[in-house]
Amino acid sequence: MSIGNSPEDDRPSDDVRATTPPAVEQAHTPSDDRPSIGRVLRQAREDAGMTVDEVSTSTRVRIPIVQAIEEDDFSRCGGDVYTRGHIRTLARAVGADPEPLLAQFADEHGGRPAPTPAAPLFEAERIRSEPRRPNWTAAMVAAIVAVIGFVGFTAFGGSDDGAKQQAAEGATPASGKPKPTQTPKATKPTDPKPDPTDSAIAAAPRDKVTVKINAADGRSWISAKDHNGRIMFDGLLEQGESKTFQDSQKVDLVLGDAGAIQLYVNGKQVDNEFEAGQVERLTYTKGDPEVG
Repeated sequence: MSIGNSPEDDRPSDDVRATTPPAVEQAHTPSDDRPSIGRVLRQAREDAGMTVDEVSTSTRVRIPIVQAIEEDDFSRCGGDVYTRGHIRTLARAVGADPEPLLAQFADEHGGRPAPTPAAPLFEAERIRSEPRRPNWTAAMVAAIVAVIGFVGFTAFGGSDDGAKQQAAEGATPASGKPKPTQTPKATKPTDPKPDPTDSAIAAAPRDKVTVKINAADGRSWISAKDHNGRIMFDGLLEQGESKTFQDSQKVDLVLGDAGAIQLYVNGKQVDNEFEAGQVERLTYTKGDPEVG
């Protein structure tokens, strides 16, 4: 007699049921296929055959900040406004289009932030110049020149007064014939004196570097140093004001709001594409601006 299998024999054993994994519902989340900003900048730099040191030298952005941006770490840039300026500067240096990167940064960080006043953020960068010792030699020379000038003026002035008095005492009475009245000559209007700043730009010597800064479109904090690192100016330039700096070798500039500034270097206007609120560090020498 054959023995048939019961319905219970067709059921999977407890061991089999324990090893069977339950169905897991996979959650699908949208992903952004765009490469990160730092990866794009690093790839563009490598394609251009440039090192981090070379990018830092050409853009005047410090090496740690360049490395941090290429790792998508924007915390060392000092805020969104300065991060956007660094991204734009680095992209142009390595031959990448900065606009898609700026749009991506705006998408990933909540849109475009309002411009931040530049002056308070740069308080820490201001360097106070050391007090200068009094130049006693120059003071003595100035005093001697003043004394000589006073003595000469007194001598020549006294002789002129004596001559006038002698001429008055020896004057003869006027004759009966009246002298014809002389028609006063029309004076030629004098030409207006040129602005000292414009004259300095127009007559910029070739053996020096001359830089004129004009706050044409708004106020901006600026800092200017000579080739020895000494500060020639450090402060706020109001709209409509201008400053001219001259040095034998180079002039280093920091512009808090480069978009509001017009630059004239060695008598020529420098075209720029700076945006409002953008911070720029610039250096000009006797050969700037380069032709071509």
